[in-house]
Amino acid sequence: MGPYGGAVTEDTTGDRPGDAGGWTGWREATERALYGPAGFFRRERPAAHFRTSVHASPLFAGAVAELLRRVDTDLGHPPELAFVDVGAGAGELVRAVLETLREPRLRVWAVEKAPRPPGLDERVVWCAEPPRGVRGLLFANEWLDNVPVDVAQTDAEGVARYVLVRARDGAERLGDPVAGADAAWLDRWWPLTGAEEGTRAEIGRWRDSAWADATARLDAGLAVAVDYGHVAGARPPYGTLTAFREGREISPAVPDGSSDITAHVAMDACAAAAGAGAVLTTQREALHALGVTGGRPPLSLASTDPGGYVRALAAAGQAAELTAPTGLGGFLWLSLPVAPNRPARRVGRVGN
Repeated sequence: MGPYGGAVTEDTTGDRPGDAGGWTGWREATERALYGPAGFFRRERPAAHFRTSVHASPLFAGAVAELLRRVDTDLGHPPELAFVDVGAGAGELVRAVLETLREPRLRVWAVEKAPRPPGLDERVVWCAEPPRGVRGLLFANEWLDNVPVDVAQTDAEGVARYVLVRARDGAERLGDPVAGADAAWLDRWWPLTGAEEGTRAEIGRWRDSAWADATARLDAGLAVAVDYGHVAGARPPYGTLTAFREGREISPAVPDGSSDITAHVAMDACAAAAGAGAVLTTQREALHALGVTGGRPPLSLASTDPGGYVRALAAAGQAAELTAPTGLGGFLWLSLPVAPNRPARRVGRVGN
């Protein structure tokens, strides 16, 4: 059995991701399962199945609004200030930012493949791709983990092969050796050469391209990707591909459109793909810098302002959840300042 429950056997018939006969690579299967005509995100709203930081507390949207204010200041208060929410779900974050930041110069885009939700503020432009040439904040919260990836696994000889999956039941088998651009990506970011049999990796080059494209569309400002991820030296040996439905993890992952298929993000690879100057930090550190600390209110407030004390205590609990190191606070924030007319896709550094 494979690490996600699918029966994995070596295949020598020349299968590659996308071949007919019911077996495809995970990237093609996930693309169809999530975004196809009957895909999961065409029919379902994310909030019904998993809880992100946006759903956990309004403090998160408040922190994003504060970040947007700082970007506005850094840009010298341009005539139009853009907020681009990539992977907007049902528009929860754009609604909250519009409510928090009552700025007439603000222009808002919600980037999402699902249909526009009813009742959304008419000021929000609902679109399938980020706009080009805007100045402001591009914010992608838990988007990259839903950009599909192919999966590689080592065979008995230590050769990395594509993992093929059957959509109807999630059964798996090994196909051809990984080659070309996929092999080059693995060699640089997630080497499997000589690894023990069954070691896995998720090939993230399509995520790198997606992030590089999104950031290149921003004329000036800041691009931020928030996701659960990993960096070189701390890659999970058996990968992270999994599925969620109604708040519960589903094993094995079955790409039949009934659940959210997701995998952690190689954030350092995405950083290098987008350009120089990237900063990678934890959500805990990022939110602390934006004023979300989780500190408890002084007990004396309970006697002078009981209602205020209760509200402050509730906010402290929400902040603690958002910044918990072993929970949401352990998410990674990838931030890239974008200067006007910068060269795109330069190799960058990651660090403070």
